Amino acid sequence: MFRIGRRDLSLALKDLWDAIFGIHVWPMLGWLEIKQRYRRSVLGPFWLTISTGAMIAVIGLVYSRLFGQEISGYFSYLAIGWVVWMFMAGLMNDACTTFISGEGYIKQIKLPLTIHVLRMVWKNLLILAHNFVIVIIVMLFFRPDLDWHLVLFPLGLLVIAVNGVWLGVFLGLICARFRDIPNIVASLVQVVFFLTPVLWKPDMLGAYGWVATWNPLYHFLEIVRRPLLGASPSSLSWMAALFMTSAGLVIMLVFFSRFRARIAYWV
Repeated sequence: MFRIGRRDLSLALKDLWDAIFGIHVWPMLGWLEIKQRYRRSVLGPFWLTISTGAMIAVIGLVYSRLFGQEISGYFSYLAIGWVVWMFMAGLMNDACTTFISGEGYIKQIKLPLTIHVLRMVWKNLLILAHNFVIVIIVMLFFRPDLDWHLVLFPLGLLVIAVNGVWLGVFLGLICARFRDIPNIVASLVQVVFFLTPVLWKPDMLGAYGWVATWNPLYHFLEIVRRPLLGASPSSLSWMAALFMTSAGLVIMLVFFSRFRARIAYWV
């Protein structure tokens, strides 16, 4: 089933290469998708920013008291974690419909298939940029101790975006073939949210701190959040994130090489 010929692998790599250098296409498609979603809206995607900001404000006030946390430190921790989690959740959910939502383009226009994956990742990066306004406002109010670790923030963000690419290909393929999978993924994302240190900190679990350590999403969250809090992510988080990125890219190439030609029929 997973026997891959050299020609299949070559075509898959060429598709990805052409998509990456289609810099005039996928950014435009990603921006167009956001414009269509908020068409005729005055504030556009900033409605999402406002609702996210209100949610963070309420949860920050309540949970800082509930957990007995100092409000300034907890607000920064929560705001960064929540915004980054929304980015990761958006990638996971949208990855399922990467090729399904691009059905019109796939059947009518000859474009690299992975250009739809890059469009999806770019769209979520734009949404992240809008929501990041909340992080800036919180940091202006509570002023965490920033230092040279801040330069690691873009690198962590890049690692998550690369994972969004392989997820977009892998889940996009599976969900194009089996249409029940998107609902399963959406349910799992909701459950995993409560198992990931977004609202709470790992040290609150005491002896059960391993729950966070064995959660892959925790490590992706940490390589972005800790630099913004003026700390260095642990070597374990970097190793876990890079290992999962490498393994995911290999899985992506295997599946994409094997099933790339069937996507147009599945959508």
